[in-house]
Amino acid sequence: MKKILLSTSAILTLSIAGGDLGGVSNFEQSDTTMSEIEALKERISILEAQKVEKKDIKTDEKGSSKKITDLEKKIKQLNKKLNKVRAHDAFDNIKFSTDFRTTIDNINYKYNKYSYKGKNWSGTEESNDALFTSRLILNMKSAPTDTLSFQGQLAAYYIWGAHLFAHGDPSYKSWAGSSKASDTLLRVRRAYFIYSDKDLPYSFSIGRRPSSDGFLINGRENEKDPASPLAHITNMEVDAGMIKLNSDKLIEGSYLKLVYGRSHAGGMETLYDAKGYKPYAQKDGDVSENVDFLIALASLYNNGQYNLMGQHAVIFNTKGARAGTPIGAKLADGTGTNKSLDAGMAQLSALSLQVDGIGDEINDFLDDTIFFASIAQSVYQPDDGKELLGSTGDKTGRSYWIGMTIPDMITSDGRFGFEYNHGSKYWTPMTWAEDSAMGSKIAVRGDAYEAYWNFNLMGEKNLPAQIRYTHLQHDFTPNIRCTGWVKPQDVDIEADDIRFSVSYKY
Repeated sequence: MKKILLSTSAILTLSIAGGDLGGVSNFEQSDTTMSEIEALKERISILEAQKVEKKDIKTDEKGSSKKITDLEKKIKQLNKKLNKVRAHDAFDNIKFSTDFRTTIDNINYKYNKYSYKGKNWSGTEESNDALFTSRLILNMKSAPTDTLSFQGQLAAYYIWGAHLFAHGDPSYKSWAGSSKASDTLLRVRRAYFIYSDKDLPYSFSIGRRPSSDGFLINGRENEKDPASPLAHITNMEVDAGMIKLNSDKLIEGSYLKLVYGRSHAGGMETLYDAKGYKPYAQKDGDVSENVDFLIALASLYNNGQYNLMGQHAVIFNTKGARAGTPIGAKLADGTGTNKSLDAGMAQLSALSLQVDGIGDEINDFLDDTIFFASIAQSVYQPDDGKELLGSTGDKTGRSYWIGMTIPDMITSDGRFGFEYNHGSKYWTPMTWAEDSAMGSKIAVRGDAYEAYWNFNLMGEKNLPAQIRYTHLQHDFTPNIRCTGWVKPQDVDIEADDIRFSVSYKY
């Protein structure tokens, strides 16, 4: 009996924290239950003080039993109310979590063969002995119903001691603001809702999608679950709508996602434009058209050990230049300069496989080894009178990417990772979300070698850390910002990054 009374006291104390229940506010709910709680707590105190012995219960068995029965009924009623409040609050509130990462990079560039804008950089070197950055991500989740949920991220990614970011750069986009180190402004990194039908195998979503740190790159980023796209061809945030068709009943672990969105809104007039009142209008034939994309992403097979995925993306009005005019020169019609013009179409494809566990229970080490391989290509197709990647004809780039992670055999959850990337002269994926301080290693036109150690600092699971070394060998002009108006030239640039990072995640 004493154990029951003590646990009841704890339950009643917790039940004070109420929620919005049946249209009643938190304060109103507290008022309606406060008197009952206080009264029951007082009765419990009296019963505990009396220290009722067995003989006393026998003497007044009927009266004591009735008191206990009434008390138990009250407890059950309050428990029901408390469970309703908890269930409602679970859906009614946004749940926040924190991901705060601090990083130090030691970066070195060696220009064995390189010239830019008439200046010869061959034989020179540049470096940064200690680049300090911090990135804060606030994760948001809510689910008002079983079929509807919201997820979002607010992010600030900044360089220690740096000046505010120069927003005069026309290539800077809202979706890139939290993917590149700049200033301390808190920006929307992700924000989207998902509706899933209870009876039919489909769902849909609209918003800024989780399209960085996707499949295959999530391991080296110390993220257990990958984001939506294949990182080999897409590693940047995008604003889009998505519909997902689940075909798991036909092929194990399979589904298809169709995504349509926009990465650049061009040529919009503003309310205060000197040419007249036409807010957000777009001129016909503007040199800077909207850049829209259509993506088909499929999980082809996933049984938990073997995960095969494919993706094809079509980008409309991708940026290039007009043929026959020097890059950067003014156009004859006075509409701008000869770069960043709508110039044609780009098509990107990838096929990626991940194997979680080598063989079938050969030994614990192989069971905990992850291996992956991916092949991809990019095809840039200029319109008549335009050029992409310095050509008026189609240009195809190809890439392959292999890697593995293994248990470190030192810590309980630590892992060593090894990766290799290769890209051809015209390889141009959409990977603006920088995967290293030197730029995207996925987009390398040449070779990239990488080794890293992911571990929990001081053994704390909430303090994931990483030591990483990345070496890039650029054989052709580095692919920066997926710029279709830049013609790849033969170069010889070596870049190295030694990196240490520690995060707080909770």
